[in-house]
Amino acid sequence: MISKKILTCSLFLSLFFTALFSQRIIVTGTVVDTNNRPLDAVSVYIPALQTGTVTDAKGFFELSVSTTEVLNLVFSNIGFETRTERITLQEGVFPVLRVVLSPSLIPIEEITITERIRREGTLTRIDIRSIDFLPGASRSVESIIQTMPGVTSRNEFSSQYSVRGGNFDENLVYINGMEIYRPLLIRSGQQEGLSIVNPDMVSSVSFSAGGFDARYGDKMSSVLDIRYRRPESFAGSASASLIGGNLHLEGASDNQKFTQIASLRYKTNAYLLGTLETKGEYNPAFTDFQTFLTWRITGKSELSFIGNISENRYNFIPETRETTFGTFQNSYGLKIYFEGQELSRFRTYFGGLAWEFRPTASTTLTLSGSAYDTRESETFDVLGQYLINQLDNQLGSISFGDSIMNIGIGGFLHHARNFLDARVFNFAHQGSSATAAGSLYWGASVSRESFINTMNEWKLLDSAGYSIPYSSSSIILNERIFSDYSLSNLKWTAHLMHSGKFYFSSSFLEITAGLRALYLSQTEGWYISPRVGFTYYPGKNPNLHYFLSGGVYHQPAFFKEMRNFYGNLNQSVEPQRAFHIVAGADYQFWWWNRPFRFVSEAYYKYLRNIVPYVTDNVRILYAGGNYAEGYAAGMDFKINGEFVRGLESWASLSFMGTRERITSGNAGNAPFTVLKPGEFVSRPTDQLVNFSMFFQDFLPTNPNYKVHLQMVFGSSLPFHPPQKDVYGRIFRMPSYKRVDIGFSRELTSIDRADGRLNRLFKNLWLGAEIFNLLGIKNTASYLWINSVAIDGDAPVNMAVPNYLSGRLLNLKLSARF
Repeated sequence: MISKKILTCSLFLSLFFTALFSQRIIVTGTVVDTNNRPLDAVSVYIPALQTGTVTDAKGFFELSVSTTEVLNLVFSNIGFETRTERITLQEGVFPVLRVVLSPSLIPIEEITITERIRREGTLTRIDIRSIDFLPGASRSVESIIQTMPGVTSRNEFSSQYSVRGGNFDENLVYINGMEIYRPLLIRSGQQEGLSIVNPDMVSSVSFSAGGFDARYGDKMSSVLDIRYRRPESFAGSASASLIGGNLHLEGASDNQKFTQIASLRYKTNAYLLGTLETKGEYNPAFTDFQTFLTWRITGKSELSFIGNISENRYNFIPETRETTFGTFQNSYGLKIYFEGQELSRFRTYFGGLAWEFRPTASTTLTLSGSAYDTRESETFDVLGQYLINQLDNQLGSISFGDSIMNIGIGGFLHHARNFLDARVFNFAHQGSSATAAGSLYWGASVSRESFINTMNEWKLLDSAGYSIPYSSSSIILNERIFSDYSLSNLKWTAHLMHSGKFYFSSSFLEITAGLRALYLSQTEGWYISPRVGFTYYPGKNPNLHYFLSGGVYHQPAFFKEMRNFYGNLNQSVEPQRAFHIVAGADYQFWWWNRPFRFVSEAYYKYLRNIVPYVTDNVRILYAGGNYAEGYAAGMDFKINGEFVRGLESWASLSFMGTRERITSGNAGNAPFTVLKPGEFVSRPTDQLVNFSMFFQDFLPTNPNYKVHLQMVFGSSLPFHPPQKDVYGRIFRMPSYKRVDIGFSRELTSIDRADGRLNRLFKNLWLGAEIFNLLGIKNTASYLWINSVAIDGDAPVNMAVPNYLSGRLLNLKLSARF
């Protein structure tokens, strides 16, 4: 009886959709330029029906109409002549168009538009052409990602970012479909150096802050998909500033079968580190070489290679430090005299080879192999002897702000000999095929991860001649991390995904559904991740669409999650699991006769098998077990557009809360004491409000002079005291506030071909930046000073803030040729 009802319903639905689609005519086509290159984000509009769409990355478009009349299709894109195609529609005939747009011959100022193309579910394309003018200590793709809604970063030295309550280790990064890794032992932004993503080589950037589809793998928070470009002719760029420089060259053979792009980058933070309160001899040096080569074997197959060699050296000899901290009622001053030095080195290699084969125009098959190798050493012996003084806080006093009483003396010795060799090998197949019913994606991969780790790190604290913790019979170390082991893991993945469209009158619904499977040798378990997304385009307003996506995301432990606070290894750590649901709207509109876009999203993430952790600057220390569960929820908003004609600006605002609790079955197994069993506590990334803005303007009398302003505000973040054996004791550090401003002068002009500079360079500009314009002292982490006993009003534990960089002027010169 049930089977008959199901059969009847299926037959009814089949007849309904057959009747629905039989009344409609599908118009498809591609849009290319005069060099036969596909054009992205071209507006395809039918004035008579008040409907339209935009082309995708391959120049493809698709429109559904319910008429057999003669229609005009208008094709327009910035920098190209508008073209109108007149077609006659006939029932049962589905036109396929090929439209060629010619470049506009009218000289115009440079126009930068961000995210002007239709998004794929929660995945958004980002234009990074503003990256050269974004003021800040790091010229990287991540510096733009950090201004996106839902993304936070509180350290100008670091390219790492947190997305919707996740930590730095929960973000996926791909370059040309190959997963990218970063060094593992780095503990501070000062050591980090260059991001592996080179903006001079980038063709496209796609980013999702959650709810991404099954093509992307096994992390819980976000995915950043980078594509390096294939050059068509000789070109290059160079830039130099007080904190580094870069050079890139690209070219192609006469028959376009072989292309190459290569870059060399150098960065040093010594000038920037000079603004820190800890004075000494800073000698950081970060270098990076990358190349991307392609060889078109036949018209249907292509071979490509990407390679990267990076070496980050951080040498530091500290001398003195002076810090004032506390409140107005209780003001303190800390002075430290140092001996010793820190020597850290992080050398990484990455190489990937891919073969792409297109048996038909709509089918793509790819085989790839990649290898990642990192060799890291972190060695230091730093002796510090400190004085803590109480400061005069009486207004009008002649000694206001000076020391009036010594309340503590002591010292510490911090020692480390940490070494890591890690290798990851990956082999993968990916495929895609477009049919009348939609697009099909599939893939499978196998990877082997191996680690050899030696850690010997300890800290000895002394307060007024007594070692802390105090013992009358022996000297006890305050902290100790020791490990010496090797491990390896084999990981298999596979995914299958289908994307199709369903039309209803002038509207249509795009559904993407997929399944991802993961197998881990370390746990001998299979993990299945179903994911689905819906995008609805109302016919009455083609510039508005709504999206809803959700799914399961498994993140297998990757070395650090298996190691607890004390260096002990637990290879049975299960993958952390997150269930995402994301809903939002995307609206493109015209305001002041200029293009704008407004995006809003709401999300909820339920987290299982969480590995608790604490943070210290950019270092993450895990508890080494699946002890907790939690959630993250919030809303994100972003508006971007030409607030000033021809210049792209944007603003993002996010509200978020994330909590976790130790599950009842793990309260007795965790390596810490739980203060509030069963209660939710703030996760280390719990930040209620985050706001970022980037604004550009120019002089009305001379557009070659521009100003670029970036503002960031992040409310307080939790931090933990140094006692890692206690869970739930949480404090809040001050909010993060930063303003950077830049000024640029274009030395060449697009509308003037005479002059030597115009003959040598496509673009040449001189810039000046002021970092931390307001001179705000932002806190990166804390140095904990301990007393053996309470002495007067002095607390037992004192958290002394480690401040980030101060105000600084930077000069730079950039050229493209």
